[in-house]
Amino acid sequence: MSGYSTRGVQWFKALSVNAPEVPGLPASVKAADGKLGDQAVRFVAVVADPDNRFARAQNGEVGLLEGWGLAQAVDSLIEQDRLSEHKGALIAIIDVPSQAYGRREEALGIHQALAGAVDAYARARLAGHPVIGLLVGKAMSGAFLAHGYQANRLIALRDPGVMVHAMGKASAARVTLRSVEELEKLAASIPPMAYDIDSYAGLGLLWETLAVSQIEQPTAADICAVQDCLMAAIKDTQASGNDLRSRLGAVNRRASSKVRELLRAQW
Repeated sequence: MSGYSTRGVQWFKALSVNAPEVPGLPASVKAADGKLGDQAVRFVAVVADPDNRFARAQNGEVGLLEGWGLAQAVDSLIEQDRLSEHKGALIAIIDVPSQAYGRREEALGIHQALAGAVDAYARARLAGHPVIGLLVGKAMSGAFLAHGYQANRLIALRDPGVMVHAMGKASAARVTLRSVEELEKLAASIPPMAYDIDSYAGLGLLWETLAVSQIEQPTAADICAVQDCLMAAIKDTQASGNDLRSRLGAVNRRASSKVRELLRAQW
């Protein structure tokens, strides 16, 4: 039994079947060009690579190779469609347990590698490429910031294994000098501290949540449902522009919306 999640690679394979893979990427970064309906799309995923030469990035974490690999996968699509009126969509399949923490990563500039990925996704979005994030597993810390957080629309599959946070529960407990049980009690009343998708949705960051029958090994019906949701998200993005203002409508973002409103009035 492997010690890492295979959700990302399973959904990548399911959604990109018969789509040619983009060459020249690290083994831990997968990209393939396919279609959803009549819309050209590039599916992108970070997957576990037990042979990764950086030990801290062998279980699906986003490290040096992954940050620059994501930037390469996204940049090449931007260049490919630079003169086209019809920009290909980017589907970020998200199953990333963490950024890669290690001395070598810090010394060799993981902050630059991950910033390169963020920059590429942001430039793609601003250039008119619909960027859709599909959460199928964990979306943690700097890994999620680098891979998916710049999406125009975020879709999460409804499952206890799909969670978003700055760090895992055990790590958060160590940092805050509390027990995991104490943190879980606090999370019940403080949505930003919670890990479940419903709490995250309350922050306004999810466009849609979607139930599937087999998240680990998706069925044909699961794949069709996700494809339909992805196509709807792409069309919604194309109809409404390339910014991220849709994230401010939720009940737990009222204060953020008010602050922005006052800043605009005073600016």
